[in-house]
Amino acid sequence: MKWIYVLAGIALCLKILFTSNSILTDESTLEIVQSVIRESGVPNTVSAIILRNRLYDTIFEVVVFSIAIFGVKYLLANEKPIAHVHQFNDPPSIVLARLGATIAALVGVELALRGHLSPGGGFAAGVAGGTAIGLIAITSSMEVMQSIYKRWHTATWEKISVITFICLSMFTLAGIELPHGQLGALLSGGMLPILNILVAIKVALGSWAVILLFIRYRGLL
Repeated sequence: MKWIYVLAGIALCLKILFTSNSILTDESTLEIVQSVIRESGVPNTVSAIILRNRLYDTIFEVVVFSIAIFGVKYLLANEKPIAHVHQFNDPPSIVLARLGATIAALVGVELALRGHLSPGGGFAAGVAGGTAIGLIAITSSMEVMQSIYKRWHTATWEKISVITFICLSMFTLAGIELPHGQLGALLSGGMLPILNILVAIKVALGSWAVILLFIRYRGLL
């Protein structure tokens, strides 16, 4: 019986490999891309699809990320913090880590501001920002990082960014959009650049919270 399943699997793989997609042609694919650019007002069709055509998915991706952060806080709440966290203290590692953090932070800002014009976007920008924060955290005092996190009310800003993103997404789904502006300009695309920036803030600040929790309770992994 198992040989029947094996042959059926091989036949399915061969069909996928050697059967061409006769529905979509090069011309129809180009028309779809041009339609997305025209309706969104941005040249980066990937950002247009993520933040417009499949905005429902993106909203729940942001919500799932928020739930993951709450899960980390809940699971580590009853654990005992590590008495002493061993940081990187040799000068070459500190210089390289902080140089990398500076580069990652600049890249994150670039991806957030221009993600609707070129490859990038809010999630990529947030990952770059979280990487910068992680590199700083492994070379800085845990107490200093925690005090900065609390002083700037980072947890509150993270929640505000999520709520604002969901509200603006609801407006977009309802058909309420800002003017698209000139195609290819920095201030173009209506709501898309704002949504990109909000996602970047959410992912970066959420990553900051998770990094601090893991370092506090598990040390440097």
